[in-house]
Amino acid sequence: MSKIDSAAAIPDSKLARAITEFVRDTETELLFNHSSRVYHFGALAGLRRGLTFDRELLYAGAMFHDVGLMPSHSSAHERFEVDGAHAARDFLRSQGISEADAYTVWTAIALHTTPGVPVHMHPVVSLLTAGVEMDVLGLAYAEYSDAERDAVVHAFPRTPAFKEDIIQAFYDGIKHKPDTTFGNVKADVIADKEPHFHRGNFCHVIRSSPWHG
Repeated sequence: MSKIDSAAAIPDSKLARAITEFVRDTETELLFNHSSRVYHFGALAGLRRGLTFDRELLYAGAMFHDVGLMPSHSSAHERFEVDGAHAARDFLRSQGISEADAYTVWTAIALHTTPGVPVHMHPVVSLLTAGVEMDVLGLAYAEYSDAERDAVVHAFPRTPAFKEDIIQAFYDGIKHKPDTTFGNVKADVIADKEPHFHRGNFCHVIRSSPWHG
């Protein structure tokens, strides 16, 4: 079995261990493993792109990015991305991390479901989204080698029905606040003017991704 590139490994640091412990105690196994894969895929993308990035901050963003789906960290009116960003910021502050670094992680989490923007931002912001898009949607799937994908999934397994499981997890985490799902206003404008316009569908992209299961 191939090993994950050491340059994309989880940092061996006090902060990373604290993050792992917190998120493992907070999230389901499904989301914990997903978040761990997001980190590795994001870090591998960073290496492939030749970016310089802080692995601890990327790890914080990856591990906290779905914390807002959990009842213990879900507000009544904020988007789940913002709930997760707040949780990460507060945790990093408690660990003595600078406001600037905590804000970088906050931004990465808050924007991780906003395609087309993070790629132009700070490496931690862009790589978190890259990791999410790879693990959930299979975007850039072919840019990772079979060995890289196998090593990450071996370390943090996908459930046999991951696509449906992650859709269900999203639904369970946001169903109590549907107003927060209002999103891309541009699609609404085109749909209003073009009756035959077909919106992109997030769930369809997940189900049609190159990933199995």
